[in-house]
Amino acid sequence: MTTPFASEQEHQPLKVALLGCGNVGSQVARILLQDADSLAARTGARLELIGIAVRRLEAPREVPLPAELFTTDAESLVKEADLVIELLGGIEPARSLIQTAIAHGACVVSANKALLAAEGPALYEQADAAGVQLSYEAAVAGAIPILRPIRDSLSGDKITRVLGIVNGTTNYILDQMDSTGADFATALAEAQRLGYAEADPTADVEGHDAAAKAAILASLSFHTRFALPDVHCEGISSISAADIEAAKEAGLVIKLLAIAEKSQSADGLAGVSVRVHPTLLPREHPLAAVRGAFNAVFIEAEYAGELMFYGQGAGGNPTASAVLGDLVSAARRIVLGGPGRTETTTGQVAALGIDQVQTSYCIGLTVTDQPGVLAQITQIFATHEVSIETMRQTIHHGEAGEPSYAELRIVTHRAVESALASTVQKIRELPVITGVTSVLRVEGI
Repeated sequence: MTTPFASEQEHQPLKVALLGCGNVGSQVARILLQDADSLAARTGARLELIGIAVRRLEAPREVPLPAELFTTDAESLVKEADLVIELLGGIEPARSLIQTAIAHGACVVSANKALLAAEGPALYEQADAAGVQLSYEAAVAGAIPILRPIRDSLSGDKITRVLGIVNGTTNYILDQMDSTGADFATALAEAQRLGYAEADPTADVEGHDAAAKAAILASLSFHTRFALPDVHCEGISSISAADIEAAKEAGLVIKLLAIAEKSQSADGLAGVSVRVHPTLLPREHPLAAVRGAFNAVFIEAEYAGELMFYGQGAGGNPTASAVLGDLVSAARRIVLGGPGRTETTTGQVAALGIDQVQTSYCIGLTVTDQPGVLAQITQIFATHEVSIETMRQTIHHGEAGEPSYAELRIVTHRAVESALASTVQKIRELPVITGVTSVLRVEGI
């Protein structure tokens, strides 16, 4: 096996092992074989695909590939490789195989956001100790080059906030609800029909997929290791057509955002809050224009100002593009020599809980239509030091002798999450309140 960081003059072929041959893996294999000459010109060495590890040799595959490349012995394969591409997903056996690859001196490229969010710190340490490269551009936002710009291009800057639409399934569903008036169930069914959503969409619609990506983005942006337990996570399954319509009337749109930002707790502790939840954005905000299953990441930095990265966040070819970008980078480092590039952790910034977050909020209420209701509600807001920015009231007149009721939409100024939660709890206890229909955070105002 070629030792890591061989001199460029040797020009020895670099052996590549591919773990997994699904939608992305099959496209990676195809490009490695089809574009071998151009990839060799970019790296200074030929990239020789020596095997593809799969669970079942007989599984049908859309991309025709040489049968002799396939094996079920993944462990033996990675021990022979200079470069390992891990596209299995999940925790095991992906973690063990990556550890084996690193122990045998191979650089690793992974698109496994779940593994990196859960076990990333230990894998980074192992790669650093072995002097090999662990790269994972494809783990966040598919084809969009976002991790390398954060790690490299902005390494001399200070990122203050990251807002990202990093899950195409949920963005498609919310966009359908906004553009067609469909309810959540109808929009989800259409996403499943088109192949954007899985038969079991839980990981997407409950925000788990976006939370794993948020942990990775936060770790790179703020040079601190954040894991899944540090990420507050809420999904979109409770978003109603009424929420979408109310947002429209207010000039807003609902997006599932991954947010990581510098903040300060009520007692003065500086830290970073990392969270995923449905968020109201002004329609003029750049992220509001991200339609369909596309992804985008909006970065605010102290010196660079505002930056946005936009593109396809999933799919075989787009994600394969990110994988191969990492592969060429790692191969080039082997050819030229030098240490493997892993993470840029320089310290430990506190992870602030959701109760310490400060933002604006939109609260939906249904109330009895009688005098004094608004006074009772505004008094509770004032008592908890949550300032109301706007309040909209819609009266619904009852039919067939039923009493009329009012719908309220209250938008607050920036407030601490814990204060807002206490406010909402007290409002629920009022006899005049018939329902708290939604509590959504607002960004970008």
